Amino acid sequence: MNLPVIDLHCDLLAHMLNMPNPDPFKREGIACSFPALAEGNVKLQVMAIFTATKKGSTELALRQSEIFASFLAKYPNHCNLVHDVSSLSQINTSSKLGMIAAIENASGFCEEHESLEIGFERLEQIISNTTRILYIGFTHHAENRFGGGNNSEVGLKDDGKKLLQYLNRKKIAVDFSHASDALAQDILNYLSEHSLEVPILASHSNYRKVFNHVRNLPDDIAKEIIRQGGLIGVNFLRAFVNNEDSNALYQHISYGIELGGFNSICFGADYFSTDSHPDRSRVPFYFKEHADASCYPSIIETISQQVSPDIIEGISSKNVTNYLIDLWK
Repeated sequence: MNLPVIDLHCDLLAHMLNMPNPDPFKREGIACSFPALAEGNVKLQVMAIFTATKKGSTELALRQSEIFASFLAKYPNHCNLVHDVSSLSQINTSSKLGMIAAIENASGFCEEHESLEIGFERLEQIISNTTRILYIGFTHHAENRFGGGNNSEVGLKDDGKKLLQYLNRKKIAVDFSHASDALAQDILNYLSEHSLEVPILASHSNYRKVFNHVRNLPDDIAKEIIRQGGLIGVNFLRAFVNNEDSNALYQHISYGIELGGFNSICFGADYFSTDSHPDRSRVPFYFKEHADASCYPSIIETISQQVSPDIIEGISSKNVTNYLIDLWK
């Protein structure tokens, strides 16, 4: 099947950081190059701006926002910006790759020991460079000034509360994919207690009940994302799917449907540059069936044997499209 695809998370921008002349057409070292995305019929790709929490994180994030803008300027025949309902409505009939930016770790706009005001000014600069940000993840694996990452038990910190206040009514979602359980629950509680209008999603996460890993969502958080009309992007990394069984990817999808998420499930493959990753025990990072973005048609074909046509269309693109229409209207 060659249905249009929308994917909520890849790290092509971070991959381009160390290249003197960033070229998204080179397939080596990255599973989400422009050619692979085109072969997979990806019509909209969310380009994450990623950096770990460390000194110099903001410089790296700003450079990635500039790389994003440079793609649009250098390759107008191959990609275009998707930033409103009008541009979203054209993606399925366009031969170009639609792109929108996101921020994977809030340390990308605010370092640990600078004022939050400076951080917010830098966030606005990133938004100016990219035109629009779809979502912001507060943390990565470890904790930072905003809260706890997935490898911690830390919840929402004071600066995280200020960030939620800042995001109120800005039509930028909060991403739970790297949040600790405590952080995710604290964010949900804070949004409810203060009646803030901040949408939620998990851009590249699976289900802990299917495969027990801290990067996968526990049932209570997954159910609340679904209840609020959020999105959950299925992650393709073996470490979060199941290290031994490629079919577990479809078990995650089935479980999401079982939880009531037929309008929430989508793709968030998490294709990133694996060549320099320090943990070589994880090689291969992806099963060959999910090795790069060109695999989407075969993945969709397999899913279509298990679910109804309307559900497969939702997973492929319509769930994200509906979410964005509601967010941007």
